[in-house]
Amino acid sequence: MHVIIGVDIGTSGTKAIAFTSSGSVTGNAYVSYNPLIGAPGYHELDPETLFNAVMTCIEQVVKGVSGNIAGISFSAAMHSLIAVDVNGEPLTNVITWADARSVEYAEALKQSPADKDIYRHTGTPVHPMSPLCKIMWLRNNQSHIFAVTHKFVSIKEFIFYRFFNQYLVDHSIASATGLFDIYTKTWYAPALQAAGINSDQLSEPVSPNYIIKGLEAKYAKQLGIDVAIPFVIGASDGCLANLGSNATRPGDLSVTIGTSGAVRMIASKPAYDKQERIFNYILTDELYVSGGAINNGVVLLKWYTEHFLKKPFSSGGDLSWFVQQADQVPAGADGLLFLPYILGERAPVWDATAKGVFIGVHSGHTQAHFMRAIIEGINYALYQVAASVQETVGTIQHIYASGGFINSPLWLQWLTDLFGKEINLINSDDASSVGAAILGFQALGIMQPNETTRIFHIQQQYNPNVTLHARYQQYYKVYAGLYNKLKDDFQALNNIRGSGL
Repeated sequence: MHVIIGVDIGTSGTKAIAFTSSGSVTGNAYVSYNPLIGAPGYHELDPETLFNAVMTCIEQVVKGVSGNIAGISFSAAMHSLIAVDVNGEPLTNVITWADARSVEYAEALKQSPADKDIYRHTGTPVHPMSPLCKIMWLRNNQSHIFAVTHKFVSIKEFIFYRFFNQYLVDHSIASATGLFDIYTKTWYAPALQAAGINSDQLSEPVSPNYIIKGLEAKYAKQLGIDVAIPFVIGASDGCLANLGSNATRPGDLSVTIGTSGAVRMIASKPAYDKQERIFNYILTDELYVSGGAINNGVVLLKWYTEHFLKKPFSSGGDLSWFVQQADQVPAGADGLLFLPYILGERAPVWDATAKGVFIGVHSGHTQAHFMRAIIEGINYALYQVAASVQETVGTIQHIYASGGFINSPLWLQWLTDLFGKEINLINSDDASSVGAAILGFQALGIMQPNETTRIFHIQQQYNPNVTLHARYQQYYKVYAGLYNKLKDDFQALNNIRGSGL
């Protein structure tokens, strides 16, 4: 039986799985890591820590594989940036999607005539998350580093350079940079001009199905594999989550809630949104993924638990405990709504200066009400993005869930009640790493795209409560208007805070 090792390089940890051509996960490994302590708005990781995590995960999984390893295929978080020197050594840490230091440059670009053109061609809304804006910040704030940078790369590119001494970027990761034309699949000159760089300072774009062999001998020895084993460059974690959760047909919506969250739908072409609410990223040579990501997922439960409940938070038991406490109060939290923009927001508002708001507070509200409102605020945020996707891409017919929240049946049920549609839970150990493995099978010709559905089985199906759906819809109408009413106030508060007065 053929086995592909699927590797997913995330911002909180790296995971590797051994995935068989029959759809079974026969081994896995996980290494977690924490962001480096930095200035407010900074979110960085140590590139060496991530490289070592990838090595450790692959090595551990290889040791447990009894079948034939047909290849190793990769998923990675989007929007990361590392400046490297001529020897490939990092000049910066990994600047992640959550880093907001370039907000000033993103806002200026959004107000310029170039904004709509860059969004139309690159599919990436202008936002501090994108490498385009991060490079603009580096150029103006760390000119000594900018001047000696040989390449600007993502974490996957950094690792592949170590492995093969080549700078390669898959079209999927490239399409999330704000620098890549998703139609011509080449670097987009006006975006490069805005960043102040040229295409020679970026990696060579290749198909997500790209196969490379000739792993550096020292790494092959450490991993316990042959130097000739094929590596498939793969795609981005968000796009592969659709593939790994079987949300691959028109009308299939993937909903993911982990540290952050996202909703995505696959289409045969990009879906241009005049309001610039959604992204369009590349999954394969024939498929695009349209959708939107939110900054504020399970991280909000961690924030509230540590800062207000004064309890330690670790993903797992604390998540279940939090949801059970929130279940003590009814749907809608007795009129308490939460706009969950604690970390600013991406889709659909794309405003890094947005703030969190509790509204509707009255004397009858308890701790449990605030906890329920937080979870429901996350759900409303995703529902609002899903409405944008449905309006732009097409009608939602089936919903598939993935991410850490799937371990909470209560949370899944609440989301189902809000959407008013069945939500399916697939027998997927981890959607992005499974998606990477499936893409690897396809790239190597072991599995055809139309064969993937046979390996998925619905583990559980959640059905909506019609009464609660109607209640949630009433509350959502209020939620949906909050941002536009408050956005000017958010900016005013931001200005006052920044003035130091």
